Amino acid sequence: MTVTGPDFIALQVRDLERAAAFYEDHLGLRRAPFSPPHAVVFATTPVPFAVRDALPDVDLDAVGRPGLGVALWLHSTDAQALHDSLDAAGVPIVMPPFDGPFGRTFAFADLDGYAVTIHDKQ
Repeated sequence: MTVTGPDFIALQVRDLERAAAFYEDHLGLRRAPFSPPHAVVFATTPVPFAVRDALPDVDLDAVGRPGLGVALWLHSTDAQALHDSLDAAGVPIVMPPFDGPFGRTFAFADLDGYAVTIHDKQ
């Protein structure tokens, strides 16, 4: 038995439809044709990304900042343009844009406080 790598990523959120709308409206993600109950899966490649209702024993308000210690990176075709759009919409930018080995890179905080890093180099 060998693990071959990540093949699904989901964030537990406080308000499923609000979180799904955030990722659709601000990042341009599109819903996949099928999602399981209590989740919205987006048609991302190569790994599907989703937001889902928090599990019954998860209190996102009690954990401080959700996802602390986990680095979630998403690819964009134009990180600077996405940064400018998110900044103009009042989305908190937690790391300003810089050029690095993964191209133009920055991080923002989503509605639930997850830090999401965006980069534009394949």
